[in-house]
Formats: sequence, C-alpha cells, structure tokens
Amino acid sequence: MRIFVVGNYLEDNFIKLDENRLDFELNDDGAPCLDLAFSETSLFFQKKTSVKSGSAVAEEIFKNFGVTVIEPDEKSPDSRFILSLKNRILYITPTTRKYTDWKYPSATPDWLFLDPSANLKDENIKKIETYLKLHPKLRLAVFPDRRNLGNLAPLISRADLIFATEPLKSLTIKKSAIICKIGPDSLSVGNEKTAWKTERKDLMTDLTVREIASATFLAALLTEKNLKTALNFVKISLESTTLTTVPSVKFLKEKNMQEETPDLALTAKLLVARGKGILAADESGGSIHKKFEGMGIDDTFDNRRDYRNIFFTTPDLEKYVNGVILFDETARQLADDGTNFVKFLTKKGIIPGIKVDMGLEPLSENSKEVYTKGLDGLDDRLREYFAMGLRFAKWRAAFYVGDGTPSAEVIEKNCDILSDYAKKCQDAHIVPIVEPELVHDGDYSVEACAEITGKILDCLFEKLKEKGVKLEGTLLKVNMILAGSEHDPNSTPEEVGKFTNEVLKAHVPKNLAGVVFLSGGQTPDEATENLKEIIKQKSTAFPLTFSFARALQAPALEAWRGDNANADAARLTFKNRLIKNTDALNTNYGN
Repeated sequence: MRIFVVGNYLEDNFIKLDENRLDFELNDDGAPCLDLAFSETSLFFQKKTSVKSGSAVAEEIFKNFGVTVIEPDEKSPDSRFILSLKNRILYITPTTRKYTDWKYPSATPDWLFLDPSANLKDENIKKIETYLKLHPKLRLAVFPDRRNLGNLAPLISRADLIFATEPLKSLTIKKSAIICKIGPDSLSVGNEKTAWKTERKDLMTDLTVREIASATFLAALLTEKNLKTALNFVKISLESTTLTTVPSVKFLKEKNMQEETPDLALTAKLLVARGKGILAADESGGSIHKKFEGMGIDDTFDNRRDYRNIFFTTPDLEKYVNGVILFDETARQLADDGTNFVKFLTKKGIIPGIKVDMGLEPLSENSKEVYTKGLDGLDDRLREYFAMGLRFAKWRAAFYVGDGTPSAEVIEKNCDILSDYAKKCQDAHIVPIVEPELVHDGDYSVEACAEITGKILDCLFEKLKEKGVKLEGTLLKVNMILAGSEHDPNSTPEEVGKFTNEVLKAHVPKNLAGVVFLSGGQTPDEATENLKEIIKQKSTAFPLTFSFARALQAPALEAWRGDNANADAARLTFKNRLIKNTDALNTNYGN
C-alpha cells in the first residue's frame, strides 16, 4: 500500500514560560496576559521544544503502520512559535499561511491524502484534478479546512474518504464516499463513534490533533480493514501521543486488547497472524504430573513454575508465537522479574490465553466415551480471567475411535457444550478456541479420520450457528487428518496435507478467523513435517497455524530434567523447535 501526502511541513517551537521569572498581567476574565512588545530574546523560559507538525505528522503515522509513503522532492518546514504557561497556550505567533506546492509523485500511489495542513491555490487544485483523471484507480482522501471548503469542491466530489469539521450539505459527494465527522474530541462514521479525553500532559495544537486523528484512522482502516478497530486506534493514539512521540502500532494493538470491550475479530486475527503459532502451555495438574513423574522430577509448585518460566523467558519468543495458552495455576505464577506471567507475556506483545475446561467425564457409568465438563461457574471464571488480562480461552473435547465410536450421541453432546462455552467466552469479550480432538491412539485409516472429523465439524459449526457465536471472533483447534497411531501403514506427510486441506475446505466455514493444529501424539519431527505439507498444499480462505504442546515442549523437558542449571540448554532446544515450525509456516503456498 502506497500513499502520497499533500500538505505543509511545519515546525512547532513550544516555549514554556517560567511564571516565576515573568510579570503577567490579568485580563478582564482573570487570565494571565503577556506584553509581547519587546524582543523575543529577552523572554525567560524553562524549556523550548521543537517538533515537526503538519503533514510530517501524518507521514510518520503512515510509516508506523507499514504504509509506504512516497516522499516529495523537497521538505522545507514553516516555523511557528507557541508560548505556554501551566499547560495552557497563551499565544501563537501569527505567520503568513504558506501555500502548498503540488509536485507530482515520483511513483504512482494507491492513495492520495490531502492533509488538513494543505493550503492549495486554484491552479494546484486543477493540477490534482488532472492527475486523478490520468489515474482513475487512485483513491482519494480529503481533509478540507473550513477556509478552503468551497475551493476544494471538485476534489471533494471525487473523494473516497472525507474528513469533515463543517457540514457538507451544499457539496456534491459520491454515494460510496466514507464521511468521517471530526469534532474537538471525537470522530464518527455513520453510527460508529469514538471519543478521546482532552486532558493531556503535553500541549498539542488543534491542527496536530486533526492530523493524528485523520492519519491514524486512514492508516488503520487500510491495514486492519476494520472500522471499529480504526476508531479505537484513533482514541488510543490521541490519549497516548505526546509532543515528541507517536505511539507504535504494537502499542496500539496491545492497548486495544486491554480495552473493556476489545474487538474479538481483531484479537482472533492477531492470534493467527502469518508466520507465528500458539504455544499450548496449559497442561492440567494431572497431565504435568505424568510428565514430571516420567522424568523423575518432583511435582512441586516451584518446579512447575520453573518449567513454564523456561518457555516464557526464551529469547525472542515473540518472534515465533502470537499467543500462549496457560493453565489456571500458571496464570497466577510470577516470572523472574516479579510480574505474573500474564503481564510478562503481554509486555512482550504475546497474547495470553487460558484453558477453561475442567477435564473429561464418562458419558455414562460403563461408557468408554467421554464429554468435557466445566460449564458450571464458567461465567464468573471468564470475568475474572478477563480482569487478569487474558484475552482468549480454550476448551478441549476428546473423541476416541473404536467399535462404533465416536457415537452420534457423544458428538452432539460435546459440540453442544463447545458452542455453549464459545458463546459464554464472546459474551465475556474473550476469543474462544474450540478444540474437537479425534484422539490419535487407535487403529484407523486416514480415510476414516477424514470421515469422522468431517462429521464432528459439521455438528460443531451447526451448534455454533444456533448459539449465535461469531465465527470471525472464533478459532478452531483440530487434529491433523492422519491415520491412528496403531494403524499400518502410517500416513505420509503428503497424505496428511491432502486430506487435511480437503476436510477443512469441505467442513469449515470460510468466515472462521482461523485454524490451529494440535500435535496429538505425534513426535516433534512428525508434527513439523506434516504441518509443512499442510501449509504447502493450503487451499483454505482462512489462516492456518500450529498450537502445539508436547511437540514443542518434550525436547526441552528432556534437556531440563528438573535442574535449572540446564535451563539455558532447554531454552535453546525449545527455540530450535519453534524455528522449525515457523519455517514450516513460511512454506510457499500451493496457490
């Protein structure tokens, strides 16, 4: 995405006056006044801050969002002096308003943005009109100043996006244009609105506020493609920007997730962002006890913390995972620096999640089939988890393949429970991961795996639809399509890639946020090779990635063995597994 900004480059010189060194008079309203009828050099001031303003602010914001800014040939800023006292602007020195030069872009942009600082002569407006006619696919965004609203009428009638501080009733506007109404502390599009608090530590001119609001909205809309997200980014940006600092996109996304009602679709999208996976570090007490017992490690609170700490403190973890699924105990434990693991991961830009199911229960007294319990009290637990900073959850349903199993009864019961869980999550502003796992143990073919998994998915998505679960804010965690561990022959990676893509394409709705694969009893190398082939043959509209537990952790556990002297070696082993799996995600797609 490339953009060309038309506007004036400004340099604002903020001079903070020292009230203890100057004699101020009071006007009739009781406001302090300063006699400016003397040389500027004689003023005493505490601090002078020179910052770029005008279209320079807009360009910095676009670059922040990864939008390519086509630079003009020259940038000669016009200086302004702003005097302040106690965070109040007392006087802005008047300057002759500079006209904006129109210079043709060095390359054809996708968008042309007439910044609020732009002051165009009629001859330059006509040149822009001509340029737009020569490039009919070029999109146009306009932020007209009330002083040149009439002169810009020809461009406003062509604009795809208009920022308006004044009524536009007398102007011609095309039907498809997006109208953004900007007030002193709000921005609205149709029925959607955002507002920001005007109190700030640093002074900011009205022009700079408009610059930040318009550029942030346009940049976020182009990159995130979500209106609510773009509006919320504007609010967060204006409440966080200082005279000298524009917040990063990473900061905006983290703050957005911390809002009272985060955008579930955005959170889900971030969890499956390309090139990274999700670490499943959510083994229950019983599961981790078995792991430790097999290694001769004492199953103590401190050992469990130290074990998790190895993974979370692995250097550059955020380069390989978008999220981490925690167990309740782990979410309450502390990292080495004294912060709990939830905040520790969030600071690294990793989204923390939580396992919320309470384990498996037999379907009936003598049944070999199981359902997952945990709906009782889930609403209260979800509210607590949200307050703790957790932003997604996971619920596993296990299906065993045998003589006549899984039955239609157990499929329907588990899918009904999964859909209830998912709806409760979304009502609590938490993204649900629904995990129907066809257990790898058993003697069944890859074809049987495909058939049974397809039936389970059909039932699951029917139930999710009935309960009103929004698929754009939901993730599916599912087994790869492969033969059972006791079947001969084993599935080849090519078979796994082919059958998995076929099942997903036939049984998963296109508007689902994404699919993450469990490793399900495979060896670490098997899971990675099968993942690589699935990605290579990818034919789905939604993103695919991994959410492995044992396939990532087992080699590191072997290296650690309960001795923290081996912690660095365990981290290196774990990181190598992460690299292999993220490399698999970067396999060239088949289409």
